[in-house]
Amino acid sequence: MRPNKKLGLLGRNISYSFSRNYFAQKFEKEGLTNDYTYVNFDIPSIAEFKSVIKNNPDTIGMNVTIPYKEEVIPFLDQLSENAKAIGAVNTIKVLTDGKLEGHNTDYFGFTESLKPLLKSHHKKALILGTGGAAKAIAFGLQLLGIEYQYVSRKASEKTIPYENIDQQIFSKHTLIINCTPLGTSPNIEACPDIPYEFFTEGHIAYDLIYNPEETEFLKRAKQKKAVTKNGYEMLVLQAEKAWKIWTD
Repeated sequence: MRPNKKLGLLGRNISYSFSRNYFAQKFEKEGLTNDYTYVNFDIPSIAEFKSVIKNNPDTIGMNVTIPYKEEVIPFLDQLSENAKAIGAVNTIKVLTDGKLEGHNTDYFGFTESLKPLLKSHHKKALILGTGGAAKAIAFGLQLLGIEYQYVSRKASEKTIPYENIDQQIFSKHTLIINCTPLGTSPNIEACPDIPYEFFTEGHIAYDLIYNPEETEFLKRAKQKKAVTKNGYEMLVLQAEKAWKIWTD
């Protein structure tokens, strides 16, 4: 019997996709393989999004990944409050009338996976990167009452450049979150350009990357006794939240 409800992942160069494997295993485990299928919508440009929707009328929802979390917004009919506040979408629900509704579950996956690690001194964070994922992380930190500072290659009103990070900044910001793709397989030797020697056992190094399991960023932080965590649990939590949105 042909699966009658299609879900998918919208992105570019996403053959490595966590989502497709995760949902395939979920459908297998929960006996849903006759009801649902999950595919990759790998498109070179967001301009092709309309034809994805048109050519896949059985689609009930999709996840969104790099580089389309912000670019997809103009194509949507409405946004949830969270997605609106964040300015990035990682989950789309196709409503019964065919309208497209944007949601964000990244912040939920992040906050829920971070909470068990937090101590009273984790009051300030550095967010490495400024893309759609970084915006969701900033929103999550706000909910947790943690101040944050964006770090980028170029200085702006909202960001400081990497070369400005010194020991003083590092000691004040005891939570360092990598929201850049640096270190993702196969380029596993890459890492954000920060002074790793200033990590301490009082720091948390959190990397949104999950492949490899331990990035160069996490490896170097761990050498200085920092608490480290990769993005795997965040992905699982955001995926389950997306599943609730699609099937609610």
